[in-house]
Amino acid sequence: MKKQILLMIGLAMLVPAALQANQELLAKSIKETQVETTRTAEQLKTTLNALNALTKQTKGDLRPAYTTFSSEVANTEGAARWTATRAAWMASDGRQYFQSWQTTINGIANESLRKKAQKRLTSVQKSYGKVEAALKEAGAKFKPLLSDLSDIQKTLSADVTPAGVKAAKSSVSSANWNHKYVTRAVNDALEEMEKMSKDLSSEAK
Repeated sequence: MKKQILLMIGLAMLVPAALQANQELLAKSIKETQVETTRTAEQLKTTLNALNALTKQTKGDLRPAYTTFSSEVANTEGAARWTATRAAWMASDGRQYFQSWQTTINGIANESLRKKAQKRLTSVQKSYGKVEAALKEAGAKFKPLLSDLSDIQKTLSADVTPAGVKAAKSSVSSANWNHKYVTRAVNDALEEMEKMSKDLSSEAK
């Protein structure tokens, strides 16, 4: 009887520890995605700045400015691919963490504690869904912008002249316009991730 009581106490102590472990793993994945998304947003801004600097140059050789812009386009495409990979990884991690978290909750004998734990899980899943939705929207808005940047790069590759730059100005305007929407979507995603990171933090506020 004494052994059974000790076993039950031990299991009761493991439940919050298991829940905390799931939350910490999920928080780590969110934080890594947040870092990658921020890096991609900063890289995109750098690329647009390089493009606008090229279009504003009124004298001298345009080739150096074009070379800078072209290299930044390649960097942006690489950053976008890595962010997409990280977002997909986060989604996969999330499913695993939530499944494990649910399994732990199902093993809680105390009904009151189990209901509270289930409510907490449901709340975190809802926040996670918002993060995924925001990242998906950002990814969708990223595509036309990357297409604009690629088209501008190709257009100027054979005609790095004031006339060539002038001919690409409508696409440059489109790129800057699309950048605003991408930035807004990315900021929404980052805001949701920041809220979730704080919600999953082990530090009391």
